[in-house]
Amino acid sequence: MRILGVDPGSQKTGVGIIDVQGNHLTHVHHTVIRTGKGDFDERLHILFAGLSKIITAFKPDTAAIEDVFVSKNAGSALKLGQARGALIAACGAHGLRVAPYSPTKVKQSVVGFGRADKDQVGHMVRILLHPPEPLPEDAADALAVAICHAHHSPMQNLERKQ
Repeated sequence: MRILGVDPGSQKTGVGIIDVQGNHLTHVHHTVIRTGKGDFDERLHILFAGLSKIITAFKPDTAAIEDVFVSKNAGSALKLGQARGALIAACGAHGLRVAPYSPTKVKQSVVGFGRADKDQVGHMVRILLHPPEPLPEDAADALAVAICHAHHSPMQNLERKQ
């Protein structure tokens, strides 16, 4: 099974793809979609188009995305929610079901502690997946979302579709 993990952001969105065969996880791809600070509607389009291109290239079987956490800044939370919606729409446009996971659930799944910091998450992702190059923080978070889905998906033991 090939899993797409997404760590949403309105300026930087982490994307990670892993393959799962039984209990074995393999790093396939990671990147960060950068939208810059232009008009918000254009940034949403960049997110949709960027993720669509990745889905077309790597053909994941399923997707997982981190939930929006409530911050003190309501405007930022609303923008993050809209960015997340554009990313979910991109997945839906390619026939992918999207599983949501809270940040705490992702950290618990990867590190074993729901309040782990980003350095701890990145360290465990590197240990579990052995990526071929250094991981940007957002990409490491996206790979952690994919790992979380591999641990919690009802399809976790299915072989990747041929």
